[in-house]
Amino acid sequence: MSELATKAPVNHPDRFFIGGEWTAPSSSEKLDVIDSDSEEVFLSVAKAQAADIERAIASARRAFDNGPWPRMSHAERAEWLRRIAAEISMRASDIARISTVESGILHRHAQGSAAALGSAYEYYAGLADTFPFIERHEPRAGGKVGLLMREPVGVVAAIIPWNAAPMLTAYKCAPALLAGCTVIIKASPEAPGTSYVLAEVCEKIGLPPGVINVLTADRDVSELLVRHPGVDKITFTGSTAAGRKIASICGERIARCTLELGGKSAAVILDDYDIATAAQNIAGNAVLLTGQVCASLTRIIVPKRSHDDMVEALVASFEKIRVGNPFGPDTDMGPLAMARQRDRVESYIATGIAEGARLATGGRRPSHLNRGFYIEPTVFANVGNDQTIAREEIFGPVLSVIPATDEAEAMAIANDTIFGLNASVFTNDTDRALAASRELRSGTVGHNSFRGDFSIAFGGFKQSGIGREGGVEGLLPFLEVKTVILDAEPSGIYAPV
Repeated sequence: MSELATKAPVNHPDRFFIGGEWTAPSSSEKLDVIDSDSEEVFLSVAKAQAADIERAIASARRAFDNGPWPRMSHAERAEWLRRIAAEISMRASDIARISTVESGILHRHAQGSAAALGSAYEYYAGLADTFPFIERHEPRAGGKVGLLMREPVGVVAAIIPWNAAPMLTAYKCAPALLAGCTVIIKASPEAPGTSYVLAEVCEKIGLPPGVINVLTADRDVSELLVRHPGVDKITFTGSTAAGRKIASICGERIARCTLELGGKSAAVILDDYDIATAAQNIAGNAVLLTGQVCASLTRIIVPKRSHDDMVEALVASFEKIRVGNPFGPDTDMGPLAMARQRDRVESYIATGIAEGARLATGGRRPSHLNRGFYIEPTVFANVGNDQTIAREEIFGPVLSVIPATDEAEAMAIANDTIFGLNASVFTNDTDRALAASRELRSGTVGHNSFRGDFSIAFGGFKQSGIGREGGVEGLLPFLEVKTVILDAEPSGIYAPV
């Protein structure tokens, strides 16, 4: 185990952060977090039970119903966000270290991501001055003054995944806090460490009690958050299968939900683009976080005459990838996050072979690594879009090259999926790229590379989710719209409150 991975830099893993305090759990059960490289226990955290969930909900409920938080001005809450930003930036090295061990992300990439976390809180703090929380309208059905008011949705349960946990937590919590919501963070059992760091930040700055609560729970107990009438909104990032269940439960009680779910994203290579250039870009991005990225471009749709050239170029790029310890300075790709995830990826590789796709490279555990949840970057050739590996999210560094007879068929193949999270078009003609983007049923469409930008908006069409995260769009799901019609002009209502 690397020296950087020997001890998790959190102070109270045996407790929960509820009501502004580190509270003892209701049971002695623990969840072990496994180092994805060494397969050794990195951290053990308290495992929440039903009683702990009830306490967290009660704390968030009191803070929303009776506490000062939703009654502050947006400017006042923005100052708290800026304090979080400053302190979380001070903990960037701890966050990067934890993320690397828990998910297998390269440490240098984790460092860059951790250093940028504060900017999410700063961005939403800035919206306190610019977002129209109150709009004046002229009523047409009686009354003198119409006000459109955007108010906090209430108590929010933020269910965090194990991949990219720090960033996704920030883009759930920051807009919720600015809106005036109180939050229960349900950390992933596989990657809870950075949520504990955020709790320590909240404790240090003296955030009002109950505004943020942090605990770790398994799926059965987590479901209590989704079902509980004291929780007004669920914000979830994870698999489409889990998202379907959450949406159905929320539907039963008309609870609000934002779902950022899976993808099977297409890279569409048009006939004017250099195959070698496209392959190098796609391969380089495919190994980010060992392919454990919901928006990763995993279906490579290429003109039929260029199929073999694309496969050859992808193989050449992948065979240069150095797989190993994510803390290593020369490593290009680290491990998968856990044994369960490696088993999943290996199962899909076996299915691809069984269904007749040609394994062009990879597909095995690296021979030079005798421990850790490693897999070789993998390319399949001659994949039909009806095959399992082209239709289901694998969540690993596995690419499927799919031939298309012309651009129209390429677009049809790209859209022939239950998902619609991300896509990219590779062409030298910007106008052609824009026209293609209008055809693609996808929440994000990039040009000549894997793209995504939480400063604008991120989310999916179809079964890739409901709602958006990031940007102004990411604030809207935490607000309820209220119409107020008055008989006379009030005073002092147009500043954000």
